[in-house]
Amino acid sequence: MDSRKIRTHGTEFAILYRLCDLAVISGTLAIVSQIYLGSISEAWLHLATLICIFYLLFAESSHLYRSWRISNFQGQMVATLLPWCGACLLLVAYFFFSKSGIQFSRVVMTLWFTGTAVGLVLWRFMARAALSRLRNHGFNTRRAVIIGTTANGIELAQEFQRNHTLGITLLGFYEDRSSDRVEGTLPAPMLGKVSEALELARQGELQHVYIAMPMHAKDRIARYLNQFADTTATTYLVPDFFTYNLLHSRWQTIGHVHTLSVHDTPFSGIAAWAKRLEDIVLSILILLLISPVLLAVAIGVKLSSPGPVIFKQHRYGLDGSKINVWKFRSMSVMDNGDDVKQATKNDPRVTPFGAFIRRTSLDELPQFFNVLQGRMSIVGPRPHAVAHNEQYRAIVDRYMLRHKVKPGITGWAQINGYRGETDTLDKMEKRIQFDLEYIQNWSLWMDIKIVFATVFKGFVGKTAY
Repeated sequence: MDSRKIRTHGTEFAILYRLCDLAVISGTLAIVSQIYLGSISEAWLHLATLICIFYLLFAESSHLYRSWRISNFQGQMVATLLPWCGACLLLVAYFFFSKSGIQFSRVVMTLWFTGTAVGLVLWRFMARAALSRLRNHGFNTRRAVIIGTTANGIELAQEFQRNHTLGITLLGFYEDRSSDRVEGTLPAPMLGKVSEALELARQGELQHVYIAMPMHAKDRIARYLNQFADTTATTYLVPDFFTYNLLHSRWQTIGHVHTLSVHDTPFSGIAAWAKRLEDIVLSILILLLISPVLLAVAIGVKLSSPGPVIFKQHRYGLDGSKINVWKFRSMSVMDNGDDVKQATKNDPRVTPFGAFIRRTSLDELPQFFNVLQGRMSIVGPRPHAVAHNEQYRAIVDRYMLRHKVKPGITGWAQINGYRGETDTLDKMEKRIQFDLEYIQNWSLWMDIKIVFATVFKGFVGKTAY
């Protein structure tokens, strides 16, 4: 039997966490029903079973039951509430399409949904507080050292000091290199050579050893691993993956083989559902609000110059696939081939009415229909013409990584001043920098901030020709 397996580090109480969640969901319904209705019927029990299934599906897809020891409580709280909100929305949708919701009390339903959300967060807070108190009193703690004074090792030490709930007491660093090779200020004392740490581990004085060496030092890493194999200490590797400019990397298991994606999308699992739901809701609301504007602009385009009202241009979409992006026509000619020239100031191709709708971004409004189709997103990197992609991918580092997400109507680069013409290489490089920052740091809250910033300062710009 092959023993070369890497096991993901989940919480030791994963089964207990699942059972507690199901108990909170069912128990809250039982309490609310007993208080408001006097009893709980079989129909309500069937409903509880259904929503428990929905919740577990969302929770498993978002990896809720992983270990949260090294994460803050705010992150755990959000990760807990999102699956519950998704389960509630799915149940409401079931009521709508099956027309079976009339038999259930809306008051009980509201109290159940709200009370369960509070309960799921509250019991996790109490469990976290209890574990923290135990570790502060010396229970379930581990003594650890770090081998290597690299930037990664220093960051690991800082994490240990910031998160006392980890239950890990860091003694300090051990290093065979000279002191002038230290890659920063050490947050813990330098205790000596690696041979001294090895002796402590052999005496049973250490429980955890973290080897934080650069990836090119594979010979030294192999030697240390072999030496600490002669001890009872649990040995960890802290590889310096960040030398590869990771973009939303994550572990993936193929059979029994573990791989690490270096460049990946932030939209997987429940994040993809949340992003799509955001796009659908916002695009429908916006289209309802701007429908008179759409009609007025369409009439203006038709009356101002001959040609179609809507211009379809080929762009790169998600994963570099070609899509048709819709815009109100603003030029007397429509470039859509291998040689597309960006609009410049006083561009003769732009009609007078076209100049107005380009300056105010009204020409972009039909793209909300692209969002409904699923080709684009409300927020994301702005799509460039195919010809521009082929030009800049050869000269701008990491250019094509912006296509790990759907293109957007507005984006992080646009509200930071990089909107419109990119007439210099430096401007394009800055735009790509902001696009990748968005992909790396994406959150629903970030999308909301970008939408609001666009409303107040993003529609009109000096570089929008």
